[in-house]
Amino acid sequence: MKLIQPDASFKRSYLSYMSELGTEERYPFPLDFDHSDFNAMLKKINDFEQGIHLPEGYVPSSTYWLVQGDDLIGVSNLRHHLNDQLLKAGGHIGLGIRPSYRGQGLSIKLLNLTIAQASEQGIKQVHIHCYAENKASAHMILACGGVLESVVEDGEHIVNRYVIELDD
Repeated sequence: MKLIQPDASFKRSYLSYMSELGTEERYPFPLDFDHSDFNAMLKKINDFEQGIHLPEGYVPSSTYWLVQGDDLIGVSNLRHHLNDQLLKAGGHIGLGIRPSYRGQGLSIKLLNLTIAQASEQGIKQVHIHCYAENKASAHMILACGGVLESVVEDGEHIVNRYVIELDD
């Protein structure tokens, strides 16, 4: 199992992953990108990493895929820095695990690998947020060293804001 940058060779597995998700809310946000033109989607992901053509309110971010063999298992997104809104609710990292792979602790593995990427990018304090009612996400964040910093209201949701301090 390894973390890679999005790659065209995983198109079949990506499409299968999207089919498994059905109509559920997709995390992280790049899973909402139109994938009908797969290569255009990969370019958009790369553009986001380079800070090109970002919608208002967005910041540069890197997308990673957790893969095993030919299977795409999970997706994470690491924001390179936070604006005021993301600092309040959003944080540095969003992620999701393919439905058929859930319940195996893979979200913890994916989060730890993404935190390592944050460290490599020089991020010293990683903010990871989740809805207060999402007990599975809270457990994952705590298992990766997250410390609850605060709880805030964001629209109709209560958001738990966790921080992980990274060593040099």
